[in-house]
Amino acid sequence: MKQTLSTLAVAIAGGAAAVVGYTQLVDSPQQVVIQQNQTPSVIRTANGAPIQWDSFSEAAEMAVNSVVHVKTAVEQGYYVSPFRGFGFGQGNMTPRIVEGTGSGVIISENGYIVTNNHVIANAQSVEVMLNDNREYEAEVIGTDPTTDIAVLKIAAEGLQPLTIANSDDLRLGQWVLAVGNPFNLNSTVTAGIVSAKGRSINIIDEQSAIESFIQTDAAVNPGNSGGALVNLNGDLVGINTAISTHTGSFEGYSFAVPSNLARKVVDDIIEYGQVQRAYLGVNITNVTPELSEQFDLDLNTGVYIADVVEGSAAEDAGLERGDVITQINNRPVTRTSELLEVIGSKRPGDAVQVTVDRGGNSRSLNLTLTNSSGNTDLVRAEPETGNELGGTFRGLSEADKRQLKLRNGVVVTDPGTGELAKAGVPRGFVITKVNNQRVDSEEDILAVVAEIKPGDGLLIQGYHPNGKPDFFAFGM
Repeated sequence: MKQTLSTLAVAIAGGAAAVVGYTQLVDSPQQVVIQQNQTPSVIRTANGAPIQWDSFSEAAEMAVNSVVHVKTAVEQGYYVSPFRGFGFGQGNMTPRIVEGTGSGVIISENGYIVTNNHVIANAQSVEVMLNDNREYEAEVIGTDPTTDIAVLKIAAEGLQPLTIANSDDLRLGQWVLAVGNPFNLNSTVTAGIVSAKGRSINIIDEQSAIESFIQTDAAVNPGNSGGALVNLNGDLVGINTAISTHTGSFEGYSFAVPSNLARKVVDDIIEYGQVQRAYLGVNITNVTPELSEQFDLDLNTGVYIADVVEGSAAEDAGLERGDVITQINNRPVTRTSELLEVIGSKRPGDAVQVTVDRGGNSRSLNLTLTNSSGNTDLVRAEPETGNELGGTFRGLSEADKRQLKLRNGVVVTDPGTGELAKAGVPRGFVITKVNNQRVDSEEDILAVVAEIKPGDGLLIQGYHPNGKPDFFAFGM
């Protein structure tokens, strides 16, 4: 696992349950009889709903065949030999390879697998092992860091995909099972209940991140990330993603991406090559008792609109600063994470109905969601351009150079999905030298790369947006 939250680490889980039989003592005027009754197969909850304990076994047996073990090899820097030349590009570097593990869920018979983005981020190679021990090299079809979802594909036959359920139907207290590979223990099943919905834990460090996790008390540990959270029908309701911990292991709560959000992201990646993100066009915050008192609101829950973006779908529909969103598509909204989950499951061009409280009066407004450019166009991923680094760049303007106090440099506008991204070069990084040669344009960078021979290394030097110097070394 590569992420933490306050000390939050990535993983999945559940707890197990069992029932024991009982004996009943029956008195008779003539004799005492001890009679052992059969354990009841159905136990009823407080509201009278039956729990079929056999359902746990059936759901678990279905799910284990659809959950895979994901193994990755990540290149983290290089060992540089002092005895084989001076500088880079001379074959004097040995890559440092770190192995990682996680889980994934088969979602189609033709080999598509969903997992967490952090499980396969920057991986040089990804391998998948099925429950029957068959192993395959996996292709990364696409990723979405803002939801921590990634899609893999393997060339395999006889796969058993999980049915994807409507995660909106989950109820608090409902039993769920978590299936994954903690500590390399393949096909581990645990159980718990839904403790909360729409939980935001600030673990995804991305702009426009969407966090609306299903919280359970399922016990999970490192290696479970990307595994399945299923209901007692054996249907997928979430992708296990994180745990709340101070030790790195399970301490009581785990968090899963809802299946509705995961399914939309997966469908977008498969169909378009990238996620189609829809925008409402508002700046929002949670309504709290303090905010309610400050702005004299009639509500203590909901989503407060702090500002409306000019020209946005929200402005066109008549939403105003100071409105409190209470429902979207007739679904109650009590906090921002719930609103973002619904919007995140939509595409540009989709229509939604937003209900707001304005000055104590409720009104519903219809609007059409847009993309980040303010229109309803759906965008497909651009084909590979032949740039081996896989990123896009922009030379520094004279104003940029004066502000950054640099004589030259090239900004990474998008690290893409190629070698640059695999090496961990972030968006916004300013490259000043490549293999010790000053660069001032994308052409300068590509000219140096063109001279690299297979097996040679590349050294990129520069500065992060905060001014901190850094370098990245990797092979080509």
